[in-house]
Amino acid sequence: MSNTDDEVSNKRSVVFLTNIAVFITLLVRGGVHAQRLGLITLANLFVAILMRQDYIVNIFFSFFCAVPSSWPLAIRRVCARVYHIGGLHSGCATSGVVWLAWFCGQATKEAVRGGDFPHASVATVAVSYSILLLLFGMVIFAYPALRTKRHDTFERIHRYLGWMSIILVWAQVVSLSNDYRGKLSLSRALVHSAPVWMLLVMTGIYRLVGSKAPLISLAVSIILPWLRLRRVPVRAEVLSKHAVRLYFTHTTTKSGSFIRLAMHPLKDWHAFATIPIPKEKGFSLVVSNAGNWTQSRIMDAPTHIWVRGAPCFGLLRIAPLFRRLVLVATGSGIGPCANTLFEQQIPIRLLWTSPDVRETFGDKFVDEILAASPDAVIYNTRKHGKPDMVKLTMRLVKEFNAEAVCVISNQKLTQKVVYGMMSRGIPAFGAIWDS
Repeated sequence: MSNTDDEVSNKRSVVFLTNIAVFITLLVRGGVHAQRLGLITLANLFVAILMRQDYIVNIFFSFFCAVPSSWPLAIRRVCARVYHIGGLHSGCATSGVVWLAWFCGQATKEAVRGGDFPHASVATVAVSYSILLLLFGMVIFAYPALRTKRHDTFERIHRYLGWMSIILVWAQVVSLSNDYRGKLSLSRALVHSAPVWMLLVMTGIYRLVGSKAPLISLAVSIILPWLRLRRVPVRAEVLSKHAVRLYFTHTTTKSGSFIRLAMHPLKDWHAFATIPIPKEKGFSLVVSNAGNWTQSRIMDAPTHIWVRGAPCFGLLRIAPLFRRLVLVATGSGIGPCANTLFEQQIPIRLLWTSPDVRETFGDKFVDEILAASPDAVIYNTRKHGKPDMVKLTMRLVKEFNAEAVCVISNQKLTQKVVYGMMSRGIPAFGAIWDS
């Protein structure tokens, strides 16, 4: 397992240990009933959703990347791990499914037992099992091996089953609140069924109260990116038969951002790193041939394309945390690196390996890269074969006196280089896939 996997696993472990502590507390104190289990389930799913919300992700990055480079490297390298918050998403989502299973068991027990005391109804039980089935399907298709092999299917299932689940959760909470409302009216039961302080801690941005507040926040969190759905004009510059550069003017992005694109808003979405245009409004991005969708954009360059949500920060947002940095890119990995190189916020040494970069990305783009990084090491793998990337990266780190390394490549090579650097005491960061 690579260091990037370890970081994600560590964050999952924190989530699991926290949930285990809550579980033990419930068993020791007693008083386990469906309404309390429902609240814990919702809290886990709520955090899982927020960790995928563009604005929340950007807040995390902005906070941790505000640490000045004058601070000790030991602090900055920890802050740079902010991009591993995906571990919180997967950890809370999985924990939420486990709590929901317990909730379903408890609700079933209460419904069968009946009695005069507040208890879950048959309607609540039926809705809850439907939600459990949907979430279980999402978890199965989110399994790393299956997600990688069937990524488009994973995205559709995650999106549509997620929407269906939220609708059912609305019904579940209303039904459960009605079951436990006692002498209160349903509206008052909905308003007073969850502590305000917990909602403020969970939401941080929505000043709402009551048990329906998390649901409203959940819905807003999910719907908000789609409220920013738009079809925007795009200017295409074909770099070669292997790549196209797209130019946008509808917004201006910051270094380290990515944006999601689609030809149809309800079909496959693809994320691409943006390249800000200095002193101008807009940005560009590079699409290289990596499958049917990207190949179609190269062969039939679009004039308009769908965008969703706000530009979101990614891995290379952490670059300004370091005084000197080595960037390692292979093939189309140069796209995410380009904006960091062009901004020139810090001294950077680039290592770019690819089959004949000028043939693949065109002279104009390559010249821009070299203008921003004249001492870049560009390794032609078609001519010289594949180099020992760990050894080559380490050599550049020593020559450049770099504080850290960032890697944009495929999963196998990213994990290999990150592990190779970390095992030698060099802070290294690469994209993650298991989150």
